[in-house]
Amino acid sequence: MIVRWGLRQLPAVLVELEIGRPVLVASDRWANRELGIEPAARWTEVPSHRLAEAVARAGDGVVALGGGSAIDLGKAITAQAGVPLVSIPTTYAGAEWTPYFGIRGPDRRIRGGGSGAHLAGIVYEPELTLTLPRAETVGTAMNALAHCAEALYAQGRNEEADRHALTGVRLIATHLPLVVEEPSDLNQRTRLLQGAMHAGIALGTSMLALGHAMAQALGGRYGLPHGALNAVCLPAALRFNREAEPEAIARLGEALGGDAVERVGELARLGGFGRLRDLGVPEDHLGEVAAAAAERPGARANPRPASPAEIEALLLSIW
Repeated sequence: MIVRWGLRQLPAVLVELEIGRPVLVASDRWANRELGIEPAARWTEVPSHRLAEAVARAGDGVVALGGGSAIDLGKAITAQAGVPLVSIPTTYAGAEWTPYFGIRGPDRRIRGGGSGAHLAGIVYEPELTLTLPRAETVGTAMNALAHCAEALYAQGRNEEADRHALTGVRLIATHLPLVVEEPSDLNQRTRLLQGAMHAGIALGTSMLALGHAMAQALGGRYGLPHGALNAVCLPAALRFNREAEPEAIARLGEALGGDAVERVGELARLGGFGRLRDLGVPEDHLGEVAAAAAERPGARANPRPASPAEIEALLLSIW
């Protein structure tokens, strides 16, 4: 994977990857951003389930500019077209580091998903995050923090992932509050984006676990922001896993600067995230959500097995 910092690096990255006629996947917000390249085509419906039409425009590569939805769509296109993907993330979500993707319709509800994206390059430009609203800033940073936390104890964890996870935790815990306090501080935004990068590397070399399984089941059903759901679900998952992985949870707390569960909750509240009811999740649906979460890969990779009934109890505890 080629990783560069600074948007001015994009043309050279495309040359290195021998991409001459890419499709640019970017919502209307970003579609006319000056990138120093001339894409052969543009796809602005983000998210989108009209995958066959998007694949037909792929050319010899894909440049995905935006948050997780744009990058997931870019990944889906490259998986079918067999061409390389260069991601330019505008949030802290970390989708650029994993070949897995979800396919959502314009209503943001899950329409499918898969793997096999041809990840080739990432260009980080902190200036693109300066206008990110508070809720999206905190939500996507909490998603990155969940990647770090779960990399420490998911089945498949390893020393390399641990190193990146703990580096990511320290950077996110330190710089997210400062970004919330002063959103236009480019230095703090840069450091937070560096934390998200380390979180993405940890994700790419390890696995997800129960917190993500719950967040994904909720997001797929209700079309809610993935980051907000991770912010709400991660503390419950940490409480559940503390018995099975006390050392990992302790290491997480040390990197966060306090008790892991309490510190995650404090950071989540920076974005106004506290309870599922506040996000409009109906209480009487939690049993069905729990059953769906139990079938997700993250639940199966969790260090402590969780039954649908146990997951429902966790969801009720944060409802």
